[in-house]
Amino acid sequence: MNKPILAVAVALALLTPAVFAQTAKPLARAPAPNVDLKRAIEIVNGRCSLCHGAEGESASPIFPRLAGQHPEYIAKQLADFKAGRRKGTMNDQAAELTDDEMKALGVFFGEKKAKSYAIREEDLGAVGRYIYHKGNSFSGVASCASCHGPKGDGTVQLPRLAGQHAAYIEGQLKEFNKRERTNDNAIMHAIASKLTELEVKAVSLYISGL
Repeated sequence: MNKPILAVAVALALLTPAVFAQTAKPLARAPAPNVDLKRAIEIVNGRCSLCHGAEGESASPIFPRLAGQHPEYIAKQLADFKAGRRKGTMNDQAAELTDDEMKALGVFFGEKKAKSYAIREEDLGAVGRYIYHKGNSFSGVASCASCHGPKGDGTVQLPRLAGQHAAYIEGQLKEFNKRERTNDNAIMHAIASKLTELEVKAVSLYISGL
């Protein structure tokens, strides 16, 4: 390999995910598939609304907000719960769901309007903003925005984080760190294990306000 080509290769290798994120274009959400929303509403009213709210707003911070989440991501998580790849209280709830019902639930919640919180602890929120957008080069933490987007919109493979309960985000980060989150944990474990307790609280707070 000649020197000019080697220099370019080294430069590309040193670029962080955050650098790529600055030029990456957000993925457009695919058109909603043809699903049975009436069946989804039946399931939501019978089960989901008890914890997640009728509109996916989830009044309790221990349960995730589902409104505005990517339909594909919701369907995938339900499938993981059903198969036991992800452990939690949702295992029993997802056990009898069909693939079509999972897709319909994803579309139902994905079409609902997402909300956000007002951040009152501005100093802590500022720390979270820094970690979310720039990471921590001293401890090797990549920016959250490099995967989940600068506005926390996520992708069909990665969850929308914007407006999520701070307590729920904090809990998930701790589960990733301890490997108690049993799916999608390879990359997130490496990140969460390097976050300090202050950084976990700060970034969780900042995300809730996106």
